[in-house]
Amino acid sequence: MAKREEVEAWLTDMDGVLVHENHALPGASDLLQQWEDSGTPYLVLTNNSIFTARDLSARLRASGLNVPEERIWTSALATADFLKQQVPGGSAFVIGEAGILTALHEAGFIMTETDPDFVVVGETRNYSFDAITKAIRLIGAGARFIVTNPDATGPSADGPLPATGAIAALITKASGREPYVVGKPNPMMFRSALNKIGAHSEHTAMIGDRMDTDIVAGIEAGLHTVLVLTGISDQREIEKYPFRPDEILSGVSELVSREPVESDL
Repeated sequence: MAKREEVEAWLTDMDGVLVHENHALPGASDLLQQWEDSGTPYLVLTNNSIFTARDLSARLRASGLNVPEERIWTSALATADFLKQQVPGGSAFVIGEAGILTALHEAGFIMTETDPDFVVVGETRNYSFDAITKAIRLIGAGARFIVTNPDATGPSADGPLPATGAIAALITKASGREPYVVGKPNPMMFRSALNKIGAHSEHTAMIGDRMDTDIVAGIEAGLHTVLVLTGISDQREIEKYPFRPDEILSGVSELVSREPVESDL
């Protein structure tokens, strides 16, 4: 596990680390620019499987952050990457939005309601009783049950919303089958992200705001872990867990170098 000075590549969570309610957090823009200027490999990770990387890049740009779409790694992309390894050119019945549908299409998957290899459940704001019923029956008939991320709730201006994990629990209860969950805290998502940028865990750090996803998965993946306090975690939250990150910072502004960055160009 690398010390800070040995870190050559970075993975970072998005919400609570770089942005909060569509506003860039202090230091986020400078840190991203620092990585770009120095040619440092990095990826912005999110468990959100609703949006494509292109959509998220545009949303971040509106928040004042320049993140190219190839620098974004979602649970939908990680899921498609995993399923492509499992059954190349396979088929899936999908409950979800553009993020997971586009990722699976681009991975060579066929979407079908007839004898699919997988039932894939991702994030959507339009959960359909008919689609959930179909998913339960297909799983009962032998389709493998995959979930993009385990989050039981998602945030909204009016309060929590039921999310992927809650719908997956409904399907599990009705089908008697537990899903394989690809997104954080499964270190699988970090390993696929490392593969995408050609980085090694021994020289990569993970920045996150959640102990129960970002930090535990980072530890299990063998990364240098950095918890920032701009999201949901505070000292009281940290004390709940038997593990600790390598570093605890007030925010990503503490990672911005005050010295001019020398480029190889």
